[in-house]
Amino acid sequence: MKALILAAGLGKRLGLKDLPKPMYEINGKPILEHNILLLKKHNIKDIFINLHYKPDVIKDYFGDGKKWGVNIQYSYEEELQGTSGAVKKIETSLDKESFFVIYGDNYTEIDLTDMINFHKNNNAIATVGVFDPEKSLNSRIAGGIVTIDQNNNLVSFIEGSRNKIKGYVNAGVYILEHKVLDFIPTDSPSDFGNDIFPQFLIKGFSVKAYVTKSFVIAIDTQDALDEASKVIKEGRI
Repeated sequence: MKALILAAGLGKRLGLKDLPKPMYEINGKPILEHNILLLKKHNIKDIFINLHYKPDVIKDYFGDGKKWGVNIQYSYEEELQGTSGAVKKIETSLDKESFFVIYGDNYTEIDLTDMINFHKNNNAIATVGVFDPEKSLNSRIAGGIVTIDQNNNLVSFIEGSRNKIKGYVNAGVYILEHKVLDFIPTDSPSDFGNDIFPQFLIKGFSVKAYVTKSFVIAIDTQDALDEASKVIKEGRI
């Protein structure tokens, strides 16, 4: 099984000038390194990383991934392609099987093996990792709002509305079937939350929500970084 880590973010809200956002350190390691180690822990070793801002900082640090026991390939985007556009760009490198997409600026200890089993057992075109903000250690929640039914079917996926609508929060971890690529445009940037998942719901495809109880935080502000570091150091995850 392969994975794409989305690492092309600019990190403007963090005020980063010399570092891509996923390279900011938490507990002595870049956020991106935590995500690579999470994938390796669950025996996912073929990893793609998309790049945009200061790509050499990431490439020089991780190289081909051998130091971490994984195989890393890079996909440079001269212009940002969005979360789903980034996947479309590496289409020819993906096998005809399910694969992971992980937001490289999120920190989580989500159980990827359990999520894989959940995905396979439900025969969904996509599975979205979500968490309950009311039960999260993170008081600064970031991410789109996901509403689900009693069978964990995804009912709605709305980006940027977490202060207006109650529901689960997108954890930034997806498992996708290869046929998802057929619905991603080739001629323009696109995002899963804004473009692809809503399309699946309209078409009646099965999109499942995997509810994780693990700690999840989006590293998009200095406060979020400080909080994540504190929680990790205190062993509260």
